[in-house]
Amino acid sequence: MNDVRQFPLRQDRAGALWDLLLYVPTVVALAFWAAATWFNGDRSLAYLLAFLASFFFLAGANRILKTRLMLLPVAPVAIDVGADAVSVRQRDGTAIDLVKDQRVFGDLAGRSFGLTGLSGTGKRLQFVFHRGQFADDAAFGAARAALDRVAGGKSGKADKPGKSKGVGRT
Repeated sequence: MNDVRQFPLRQDRAGALWDLLLYVPTVVALAFWAAATWFNGDRSLAYLLAFLASFFFLAGANRILKTRLMLLPVAPVAIDVGADAVSVRQRDGTAIDLVKDQRVFGDLAGRSFGLTGLSGTGKRLQFVFHRGQFADDAAFGAARAALDRVAGGKSGKADKPGKSKGVGRT
């Protein structure tokens, strides 16, 4: 039987607001600190702080635009879970099939999880899904359980601190 469960995703506006409250002050503080150290003559520290401000800006923009608001063309809009493969549908209409070595990694708070795997072309891909992207908590739990079944025990669940079964752990 080739039963496929579908999990549509939606925008997580509350999560986007929290991310904005996290990233905007961080980027602004790092940028001002970089400017202050630049004009005080410590060029090396200024370059480091400017790099950090740029990095946090790009990471925050990607997190908000791709995973929270799903505005970018490569943003996942649905997950289709089959018996041995996972398909992630993107906003631009393409479907990415993870056919081998699927792994699911949860966070300690249980508010999001990551999905990795090899596509049909052999490329390793990773996706992050947040609780707010699902219709309700039951859909979030069902998606996580279905993905855990496909991963076949090769998950990096972080249920308790120090108890992760991720890559490189024994």
